[in-house]
Order: sequence, then C-alpha cells, then structure tokens
Amino acid sequence: MEWEFEILDFLQSIHSPVLNSLMSFVTFLGEAGWFWILLGLLLFLMKKYRASGAAVLIALVFDFVLANRILKPLVARPRPCWINDSVEMLIRVPEDFSFPSGHTMASFAAAGALLFMGHRFGIWAVFLAVLMGISRLYFYVHFPTDVLAGAGLGLVCGFLAALLVRKIQSSQADRDYL
Repeated sequence: MEWEFEILDFLQSIHSPVLNSLMSFVTFLGEAGWFWILLGLLLFLMKKYRASGAAVLIALVFDFVLANRILKPLVARPRPCWINDSVEMLIRVPEDFSFPSGHTMASFAAAGALLFMGHRFGIWAVFLAVLMGISRLYFYVHFPTDVLAGAGLGLVCGFLAALLVRKIQSSQADRDYL
C-alpha cells in the first residue's frame, strides 16, 4: 500500500489551477454515471445506434450491481483520504468505500460496450475513461489498485453487455428469417 500512497502523493505535488479545473470537470462527468447514462440513452433513441445504446446501458447496470452492491460493501476498503486526512480535499469526500473505483468502472463499462460493439468513437470513450481514472487518483479518493480494478472490471461489464446484445440481435435475426 505504501507504493500507492507514493503515487497519490506525487499527483498531489503537481496540482495546479489548470489541472484542478480539468480534473474537476472530468470527475464531474462521472458523478452517478450521468454522462454515460445520458450517452447510452441518446444512442438508444437513434435507430442506427440502438444496439450500442442498449449495450452501454446494460453494461452500466452490470457495473452498478457488481461495484456498488457487491464489491464495495464486500471489500470495504477505506479511501486514501480517510486514512491520510491531512490532504486538502478539492472535491467532496465520498462516503462509500474505495474498491473498486465506481467512476472508473462505469466509464470503462460504457467505453468497453462501445468498443466491443465495434464503434470507432469507443476509442475516444476509452480516452475519457482513462482520464476519469486519473482524476480519481488526482483527487486522492482512490488508490491506484481501485482504479486498475475498476478499469478491468468495467471492460468485462462492457464485453458481457456487448455479447448479450449481439446474442439478442442474432436470435432476432434468426426469428425474422423464419
């Protein structure tokens, strides 16, 4: 755990007004997954992207259940800002547990769903997901392993959601053929 605090402390040392603003904006996008939910709904409303929107929304449901209902209470890992309360917090201190990073996991779940559905703009979503994870470290609310686990588990959620949507599409195509 010491190496994780070294990374977090390094990120504290590079704080600046510009980075604070950028990271605040990125972290805000991940609050309660609103950005990803909105993106999923918008895609779902467009016939051309309906399957991708469904995959994003399903991935977010998988993410919510796995991260917030199962892993966070089960692991019950304290946040770094709870352990080292001498760090000046620039955002509201979260009240739930640290592992895995919910912001990161939801971001990678949505981005992964887009990627696994074959969308090129999934690459931009992954870029945003990476920034999301970094923002959680920057603000001292997650350990690096929380973010890494969130990224990996989020991609699994995205993959499973895309797989499920593809399976549904395939079974519908089979029924339409008959």
